[in-house]
Amino acid sequence: MARRALITGITGQDGSYLAEHLLHEGYEVWGLVRGQANPRVSRVRQLLQDVKLVRGDLLDQGSLISAVEKVRPDEVYNLGAISFVPMSWEQAELTAEVTGMGVLRVLEAIRVCSGITAARGAGSGQIRFYQASSSEMFGQVRETPQNERTPFHPRSPYGVAKAYGHFLTQNYRESYGMYAVSGILFNHESPRRGAEFVTRKVSLGVARIKLGLAGELRLGNMEARRDWGFAGDYARAMHMMLQAAEPEDYVIGTGRTHSVRELVEAAFGAAGLDWEQYVVCDQALHRPAEVDLLCADPKKARTQLGWEPTVSFEELVAMMVEADVALLAGGGDPHQDSSWP
Repeated sequence: MARRALITGITGQDGSYLAEHLLHEGYEVWGLVRGQANPRVSRVRQLLQDVKLVRGDLLDQGSLISAVEKVRPDEVYNLGAISFVPMSWEQAELTAEVTGMGVLRVLEAIRVCSGITAARGAGSGQIRFYQASSSEMFGQVRETPQNERTPFHPRSPYGVAKAYGHFLTQNYRESYGMYAVSGILFNHESPRRGAEFVTRKVSLGVARIKLGLAGELRLGNMEARRDWGFAGDYARAMHMMLQAAEPEDYVIGTGRTHSVRELVEAAFGAAGLDWEQYVVCDQALHRPAEVDLLCADPKKARTQLGWEPTVSFEELVAMMVEADVALLAGGGDPHQDSSWP
């Protein structure tokens, strides 16, 4: 029988790439959705016709237990979160409930459905759990590059909530013997990235200027540096983590950093434009507590899993600009995720 995977956050960028990868690997893939009225559900069905959907909510413990009982998955990937960092200041409590406590509820659903207690640990054939941790947990970094042993100092409610979920995953692994791992993923982008994220904001801004639909692009901190990679590569890493003999946490990134300024230069260059003629720096767009530098040390994933990124920074930026020029030229709406192929 085909292995079954249950993905929370199936309607997001990472969920779509992971579902595609697992379907290609022969899995029966289920996606958790809050309800059929979710406008993204129809787009998931269009993109991923073989994915089955089950109702559930990261805010509702009972619904998660019901979903796990119905699907009976071999693997659970928890990608669901409020993932836009600036929004986490505006909705800090909701971010804590979904991004932080949601991890607890998924782990509890797996534990309850598997019959695991303090006296009865996980046996063979147990459900394997993946938690989407984040480089935002490092925040005000104490060393560069960052690896699995680098201390956390998150600088946003989102980063704090992710750190809670990360430590909770470790705790369930150590306390109950569950196969539970975290992937500490650095920034990963694609044409499917939400329009509110800086990479997509830049690629859409370039596309609008290229097509004569806008005359400027307003950005915040141009000197912040990130380790940017392609989301499809990172989805492959998630799957590889759950195939390892022993459950361990891994940092996933390219090991190279670029500033927002370099991102802008590459994006405008891909469209044959001079960025200095169009970009305006806006202090109002700076974060309350900025994270200036994040850079991964992916040595462990490379040596133990054999994972390597396949798409360069320059290729990624060009891919996003080309996709958004085509999207807007065709009358598409980026806020409706119509950039998905």
